[in-house]
Amino acid sequence: MPPETIAESPVAAPDRERATGKRRRPRLLMWAVRLAVVIVWLGSWELAATHWIDPFFYSKPSAIWQRLVDWFTKGTAFGSVWTQISVTLQETVLGFVIGAVGGVLLGVLLGRARFVAEVAAPFIKAANAVPRIVLASLFVIWFGLGLSSKVATAVVLVFFAVFFNAFQGAREVDRNLVNNARILGASRVQVLTSIVVPSAMSWIFASLHAAFGFALIGAVVGEYAGADKGLGLLIANAQGTFDAAGIYAGMIVITVIALLAEWLLTLLERRLLRWRPPVQTETQI
Repeated sequence: MPPETIAESPVAAPDRERATGKRRRPRLLMWAVRLAVVIVWLGSWELAATHWIDPFFYSKPSAIWQRLVDWFTKGTAFGSVWTQISVTLQETVLGFVIGAVGGVLLGVLLGRARFVAEVAAPFIKAANAVPRIVLASLFVIWFGLGLSSKVATAVVLVFFAVFFNAFQGAREVDRNLVNNARILGASRVQVLTSIVVPSAMSWIFASLHAAFGFALIGAVVGEYAGADKGLGLLIANAQGTFDAAGIYAGMIVITVIALLAEWLLTLLERRLLRWRPPVQTETQI
């Protein structure tokens, strides 16, 4: 009998529903606990700012919320908040893409070329040892207050985070797979594209999750060093006017952007790495 004509057992559906319910309950409990932690934290902060600590220095959740409402309804001192978010996002995405592509390409190539990697190792380590955040001020001098200086800061932060993971991922490729492919007549390019890069994708994606955060930090720090638009400028202006609520509000907007980016990267990773076997995350008793 063809598989499509086999009737489902009347016991199977309730069992499946019970199993789904069992999986949902721990997730609902987890989110309930998370929500409770946030409520307790914000409530204790509001209470402390009302009675024990100076809200001028530490602000309070209600003032931060009001600042966010003002930004999104009335705008900021430098124009629409959406313009500031858009500028920071452009700088972040450009820096992320350029730094990630460069890190992956150089990491994979050096990971497969051992002699070249040994020659370049001291120079790469020296470049990685440079405090890259400090370069933001130098980039402002070189490229001005526009987009280029912020993108450059984001690139140098992203590049090394991705490079070292791509390099290690290329080094960890199973030698037997590579040797078998060469025996079958695969060229170096075919080995790279069909074996090395797919095998290193887990390493690469592990770095990309952190790399987007670095790109966002680079863009904001670059704006903080000198800019005419962006979320970093809002935070710098709030600091200059002793507006603690404005600093926290800027941090919240940046955090939301980072979380959304993390979610999108996770979706992309799941789509591109479907071929991987599922990871066992819980011990079965």
